[in-house]
Amino acid sequence: MVKTRTAQTGADDGYVPSQRRIERERFKRARARRATAVAALSTLVTGAVLFLVITRSPGWPRTRETFFSLEYARMALPKVLDGLLLNLRLLLVCGAAVLVLGLLLAVARTLRGPVFFPLRALAAAYTDFFRGLPLIICLLMVVFGVPALRLQGVTTDPVLLGGSALVLTYSAYVAEVFRAGIESVHPSQRAAARSLGLSGGQALRFVVLPQAVRRVVPPLLNDLVSLQKDTGLVSMAGAVDAVYAAQIIAGKDFNFTPYVVAGLVFVALTIPMTRCTDWITARMDRRRAQGGLV
Repeated sequence: MVKTRTAQTGADDGYVPSQRRIERERFKRARARRATAVAALSTLVTGAVLFLVITRSPGWPRTRETFFSLEYARMALPKVLDGLLLNLRLLLVCGAAVLVLGLLLAVARTLRGPVFFPLRALAAAYTDFFRGLPLIICLLMVVFGVPALRLQGVTTDPVLLGGSALVLTYSAYVAEVFRAGIESVHPSQRAAARSLGLSGGQALRFVVLPQAVRRVVPPLLNDLVSLQKDTGLVSMAGAVDAVYAAQIIAGKDFNFTPYVVAGLVFVALTIPMTRCTDWITARMDRRRAQGGLV
């Protein structure tokens, strides 16, 4: 006989699982342990095979000296970390500007009524142009084209120009993410807000946008991860970031270990952001499955 427990009191109900349930749980634990052991063994075997193939190749000694020199790595790491501060500043400033400009573009593309057609057309032309234009070409055009115009009062700072090019390109991608989130909100939400006396702008601000932003948080974080990596492209303009610092050291003795160090630093910075994105995505999926997220 199985005793019960009320949810209000939380008293001990003396529940005893059945023998079949105990066996099922034991089988699940055994299968999980077996899967973990197989995965670990497979990973070790794959790693060992790759290690042997790479280290026993004819050109490995020269490759190790050129790309994996500990001496050059120790020399490059402090300077690469100093340059990384510029990349982080660009990520923070450009990321904030991209989010604001992308949201404004998305709102402009979703405005209703014929009077807003010119605004919708300009926003659509902007997103289509900069989504189709390669980032590296946009950087070259802004970094070298703007100073060539010799406009009075316009900066020639490569950091500002490179950051502007990043904002121009990534705001087009982020705008489409926001627009997808806005259009995913059911029209009944806007209609219900209007029936309560809210204006069109108020319905967009207080009802549609909060739901849309929550739904597109994972893809937005993925765009920020990509932006973090692409901040290294400002080195083309001469800004001394992590990549350019590695290039300076590598150009002295033609040893490419500093590039490897810079790449590993970017990877170490990107992995936590990627795992955070995965955690937020899984958390939102669980809440949506439980009915706790509109």
